[in-house]
Amino acid sequence: MQIPGPLVDAGWLAEHIADPRLRVIDFRWYLDGRSGRAAYGSGHLPGAVFVDLEEVTGATPGAGRHPLPEPEPFARVMRAAGVNRDSTVVVYDDQGGVVAARLWWMLRYFGHDAAAVLDGGLQAWAGGLVTEPTTPAPGDFVAGEPRRWMRVDYEAVRGLPSGTILLDARAPERYRGESEPVDPRAGHIPGARNAYCRDNLDDDLRFKSAPELRERFARLGVVPGAEVVAYCGSGVSACHDLLALELAGLPGARLYPGSWSDWSARPDAPVATGAEPD
Repeated sequence: MQIPGPLVDAGWLAEHIADPRLRVIDFRWYLDGRSGRAAYGSGHLPGAVFVDLEEVTGATPGAGRHPLPEPEPFARVMRAAGVNRDSTVVVYDDQGGVVAARLWWMLRYFGHDAAAVLDGGLQAWAGGLVTEPTTPAPGDFVAGEPRRWMRVDYEAVRGLPSGTILLDARAPERYRGESEPVDPRAGHIPGARNAYCRDNLDDDLRFKSAPELRERFARLGVVPGAEVVAYCGSGVSACHDLLALELAGLPGARLYPGSWSDWSARPDAPVATGAEPD
């Protein structure tokens, strides 16, 4: 099954939703502690399987709140969700892909390129929702060798070469250091520019057009060929910026998975505050 790109719309999904090669994953998760599983139980897309972000979070000490998993634990969750080696996976949430983009990115990180995010998420679906959970037959998904070039760690961020664009996908008040609801210190990595992930979306929670996204990132200094690294609180919403960059025709940006939850927990890591990058 061919997907039109890293983003699919609800019309495409409705046309293909009965295809046995398609696996739809509900990846709802909330920073405020609400239950994504409960949200799934109250209504989800037909045939969608729920996967919890915490189930595909690794256990590496000192690597932030949502470190990347090892290949086999990730593969086990995908197999339990009915994902096969030849599956096309469409991931959605109810936040315009802010969370769903993380699973899209992880599938690619482990070599499964047939993955996309549903543009507009749950709200874009015009058909009815169902409440009965989907229990698929186990899949045969195999995680490939991680594409380590897609990520950077703390030491690499400390040593980024001059000219690298560091994007912070968090809300402006967290970037500026005015509030910090979950991590040890408030502020941002010195030199980072605030690329709030929700500014990738229009009022309907759909991604803005490619020209609009190119213009947005150009204002942040991202031009074709630039080296770009994205981070957020714990490496989740930064993937939304990575998806938006790809839609804008600016592929190749990397993720700092530990993000602010890793950086702010290190006493030797410098912290900046305010509206402008240092």
